[in-house]
Amino acid sequence: MDPIQSLRQELDRLLSGKGAHVDFDAAVADFPLKLRGVRPKGAAHSAWETLEHLRIAQWDMLEFSRDAKHVSPEWPAGYWPETAEPAGAAAWDKSVKTFQRDLAAMRQLVADPKSDLFSAFAHGEGQTLLREALQMADHNAYHVGELVVLRRMLGAWK
Repeated sequence: MDPIQSLRQELDRLLSGKGAHVDFDAAVADFPLKLRGVRPKGAAHSAWETLEHLRIAQWDMLEFSRDAKHVSPEWPAGYWPETAEPAGAAAWDKSVKTFQRDLAAMRQLVADPKSDLFSAFAHGEGQTLLREALQMADHNAYHVGELVVLRRMLGAWK
């Protein structure tokens, strides 16, 4: 097999989050509504804050990778929601669906043979699509793990 195609497949597997740990879909599935905005003792963030941070950061990496005119949010305030609680079930569901949509878009971008994995973006500071994909997978895995820990702390994990 072509080594670049093999790399694309491994990146897709990594981005899917279905490797050595719980994936995003499992971490958010049936998350009790009444617990989504709770910060358990010892936790820095609620599940809502963590979900929104995941969504915003992933969106930023995706847009940076495909749009030279993209402007990232201000760090760190622009990467976190203003409240610990979602406005309701619809806000949570929209965030989940947007996260899933943007993840699928990055996976498609990485899988596209026309996408150059190695050349630095002209609009960046040395970043490549490969780096953005790896960073996204790493960031997502870290915070999906946090969602699982939050669920355990709240008694809402199987």
